[in-house]
Amino acid sequence: MPLVPPEETTEDGSNTPRASRGAPAHHDDLCDPGHLGMIVAVASGKGGTGKTTVATSLVLAIAAKAEDATVAAPVEAPILLDCDVEAPDSGLFLDLVLEGAEEVPIAIPVVDPAACTYCGVCADVCAWNALCVLEDEVLVFPELCHGCGSCTLNCPEDAISEGTRRIGILEWGRADGLVFGRGTLDTGQALAVPVIKRLKERHPAGADSPVVILDAPPGTSCPLVETLRGADFALLVTEPTPFGLHDLRLTVEVARDELGLPVGVVVNRDGIGDAGVDQYCSREKIPILMRIPFDRRIARALSEGHALIDALPEFRPRFLELWCRIQDEVGR
Repeated sequence: MPLVPPEETTEDGSNTPRASRGAPAHHDDLCDPGHLGMIVAVASGKGGTGKTTVATSLVLAIAAKAEDATVAAPVEAPILLDCDVEAPDSGLFLDLVLEGAEEVPIAIPVVDPAACTYCGVCADVCAWNALCVLEDEVLVFPELCHGCGSCTLNCPEDAISEGTRRIGILEWGRADGLVFGRGTLDTGQALAVPVIKRLKERHPAGADSPVVILDAPPGTSCPLVETLRGADFALLVTEPTPFGLHDLRLTVEVARDELGLPVGVVVNRDGIGDAGVDQYCSREKIPILMRIPFDRRIARALSEGHALIDALPEFRPRFLELWCRIQDEVGR
């Protein structure tokens, strides 16, 4: 099936095919499936816009291309990390075989009453109010502790050591020619960042590592910032509605304006809503790299647990084209 060049937004907000504007369309054999060391975070401020849909189909397309490329030049399998640790669901769309797991602990203070003089320094330096010093007792609130170690470091009597408590779990394995990892925050726990950080540390990306796709959590708070940290590109998935535009703006502020990452947009459910997203991207000079139509077939496939490009193979070359365009944007 020939590639259909994705549309881009022009200055007046209209959409013109990329090839018709003088830029040659990519072809499968020009895409580098093993673009070493590249980390792409698929994010969006608004939940439910299709981040996981895009992340899984993108990595599956890269994995299939990488397997084809191994005939001529070995290419490592791409990595998909599900960083939405409060509700990881990427594995639902993959033929996943888990190979291992490990707990994610966080440090908590353990006070030695024989050595403690109840001076109160530990409580004073704790930004999270996880310690309360009484006349003859130190109360520790593990759920408030962020594991920073300030109390241990500043105790003048060396009366505080560090214990641990579990806050989540990491799991990893393989699926459909790719390496997969996910973190899951334990029920009732609030600290997503340490789980995301540990997940990324377990699958480090460097100059010689394979492609890493990060399925980011929704929102624009600390979990998203931790996911974006160290990425090369932020692929922002939105929908053409006022809510989608509002949260797209917030995510651009974090990814591009605060963290300095190059960004591009995927418009999901294209065909509904209004032209607000197109006009915003035109004003901000943010490229719209792909459009996914509002199509009942897509909704049905996803509800049945099928990845988009598996259920509708005609989207496979479009996701390869998306990957090529991401490489172009990173290389600018």
